[in-house]
Amino acid sequence: MIHAVVLGAAAGGGFPQWNSNTAACRRARAGDPAAAARSQASLAVSADGASWYLLNASPDLRQQINATPCLHPREGLRSTPIAGVLLTGGEVDTVAGLLTLRERQALRLVASDAVHDLLDANPIFEALSRDVVPRQRVPLRQWFPLLDAGGGPTGLTAMLFPVPGKVPLYLEPAAGGALALEEEDGGTVGVALEAGGRRIFYIPGCAAMTPALEELLRGAELVFFDGTLWRDDEMILAGLGPKTGQRMGHMSVSGAGGTMAAFAGLDVERKILIHMNNSNPVLLDGSPERAEAEAAGWQVAFDGMEVRL
Repeated sequence: MIHAVVLGAAAGGGFPQWNSNTAACRRARAGDPAAAARSQASLAVSADGASWYLLNASPDLRQQINATPCLHPREGLRSTPIAGVLLTGGEVDTVAGLLTLRERQALRLVASDAVHDLLDANPIFEALSRDVVPRQRVPLRQWFPLLDAGGGPTGLTAMLFPVPGKVPLYLEPAAGGALALEEEDGGTVGVALEAGGRRIFYIPGCAAMTPALEELLRGAELVFFDGTLWRDDEMILAGLGPKTGQRMGHMSVSGAGGTMAAFAGLDVERKILIHMNNSNPVLLDGSPERAEAEAAGWQVAFDGMEVRL
C-alpha cells in the first residue's frame, strides 16, 4: 500500500501569496471556504505508516509538519517519522524547507546529480550536517529503494525520470537567459513510487508532454501533475507579470497543448492537479474552470488531502 498526504498544493508563494491583493487571494485570506488557503507544494508518502518520505521541502515545511499528525515526533525528547526527503528540482520552493530540518536529526536527502550539484554549490545547505543527513545521488530512469538515514528500508522504491523544465529562477542570469533544460539534464524530474505492487507518480513541474512521458504514464493508477496555470498567458492577462507559463517551465491546464488535452487518451485512473499558482481560477470552488477540470476527470489537490492505494 502507498499512503500519500498532500502537505501543500499551491505553487511558489502559496495561496494567498503574501503580497497578492487579487480578489482570489483576498477571499482566501478572509477564510472564504470556497477559496481554501493552500501552502506550497509538497507530498508525504509512506508504505507502512511508520516511515515517511517528503517529496520536496517547501518554504512552508515547518507549518506543514505541525499540521500533519503522521509526521509528528513519537518517542523520546526528539524524534521524527520522516526518513528522508526526495527532491524533484532545485527551485527555492522545493529546497528552502531543507533549512527547517537543520536540528541534527537523522534523515536522508535524495536527488539527481544536477540537484545535488546546486545544493553543494550553496554553503547554506551545510546547515544539514552531512554526518547525520547523508546526501544520496541517484541515477535517472533506474528504480532504487528509499532508505532511512541509517540505510534501513522504508518499504518504498522510487525512480526519478527527467521531464522538460527550466533552470531555477535564481540561476537564469548565469545560464545566459536559457529557458529550457535538456530533458536528460535531471534538473527537473518526476518521481515514480512503488510499494506492494501499487504505483503513483508525482510531477509538480513539467513544461511539455513528451512521447516518453506519455508511455510512462499510460494506464497509471494515480498521477499528481503540474497545475500551475489554467492558461499560458494567465499572468499577463491578470497584470501580474510578463511571463507565460511556458516561459516559467510549466504546461497550462487548458488549451490544445495543455494538460487536460495531453492526458485525454492516457487512461490514467486518478488524476490530481497540484502546484497551482495563486492566479489559477481552478483553486476556487464553483468556478467554471474547476467545473471544466472535474468534467475532464481531474481533482484539485488541497492541503491535508489523503490518498491510499
